[in-house]
This record gives sequence, C-alpha cells and structure tokens, in this order.
Amino acid sequence: MTEKDMREIGRMEFLLTLRRRGIGDQAVLRAMEEVPRADFVEPGFIETAYADQALPIPCGQTISQPYVVAYMTEQLALRSHHRVLEIGTGSGYQAAVLSRLAREVVSVERYRTLAAQARERLAALGYNNVEVVVGDGFAGCPARAPFDRIIVTAAAEEVPQALLDQLADDGIMLLPVGPHNGPQRIIKLTKSITGTGTGTELKREELISVRFVPLLPGRAQEL
Repeated sequence: MTEKDMREIGRMEFLLTLRRRGIGDQAVLRAMEEVPRADFVEPGFIETAYADQALPIPCGQTISQPYVVAYMTEQLALRSHHRVLEIGTGSGYQAAVLSRLAREVVSVERYRTLAAQARERLAALGYNNVEVVVGDGFAGCPARAPFDRIIVTAAAEEVPQALLDQLADDGIMLLPVGPHNGPQRIIKLTKSITGTGTGTELKREELISVRFVPLLPGRAQEL
C-alpha cells in the first residue's frame, strides 16, 4: 500500500470519527474533508495528521484536535455572508476550515513566525478570503469590526470585553474560558437585540470541557 493510500484511509477514518462523535452539520463535515490537515502540521507529524489529537507547532503552540475544530465550527452556525474574527491563527488550520463556510476571515496571531508561516501556507493552498494580522488577541481587530462571528482558539481566564464589543448584533462568540492550569470549558455567547428593540442582551452557554494553550496579552517580542 502506498503512502498516498495510507493517507486517504486516514482521512476516511478521520471523517468517520467526527460523525461518531456527533458532528452532524454536512457543510462542516465537507469543510473538514476539503481542508488537508496534513498540510498544516509539522513534517515530523504528517503520519498522525488525521489522528483525533492536538499536535505541537512552533512557538510552543498547538494545532487543535480535529473534533474540537469541527465542534467549535459547528457551534458558530456559519453562513456564507458572515465575516469572522479568529483569535489565535496558529498553523492556519482553523482559519482554513472557517474560510470554506464564511465570506471573510480575519485571523489575529501574536507570534510573527506563526503569522508569516500561516499566511504563506494559506495563500499557497488558495484560501484567499483569509487575512492574517499580527496583533494582540485581547484587542481583536477593531478597525475591521463588527464581526458576525468571533472564535478564540486559546483559553482566557475571563471573556475579553474588547472582543465582545466587536461582535455584531445577532452575532455568536465562542471561546475556551478557565484557568491556564485548570479546567476550561468552551463558552458560547450570543448577542441579540432585546424585545423592545432598544438594546442588546447576551446569552451565555457552557459547552464541552477542553484544554487550550493560554491566551496571552500583547504581541510576542521575538517570535
């Protein structure tokens, strides 16, 4: 059996695992199938690219396990006209998946090395509706706000107000919240217009338990 055959079998098992774990949105499954995870992992981890596990990338960061990527994407309930803000570009994998479902993705990364690599990788693979910005994840990207959807791929100890301020009415924000060395849960925040039409209200839901690298303030000094 060739390496190509082995990789194809891995991708088929990868999709079956997502379905078995409850991912049912066909558009999300199609996006997960279309985006080649093997192109986003480090060379030494290509053989395990389609395993349902997080993998290390440079700067002490990780590429999230496929189930978590699919789950968070599904919870965003994306539509083709949506503009998305992602905090924590990493390898660019989550941004690539989002790009298959939304009109535009703006992704903020604090590490210049990761931002440059992700920008080059996304361009080479043809994900032209993703813009990678080097910046402070806590600050988001106010110049491009508001965003229909916001996804944070690093754990905050509390919800950053600056990001909430950049969420559009009827928008959804998804992020892991909890102590950096303790239990974390994905929190789903839905901003909606009040019944009187005079303001907005925020609905908060606690979803699955996760473990993410910490969301850190500022830009990285060297990397």
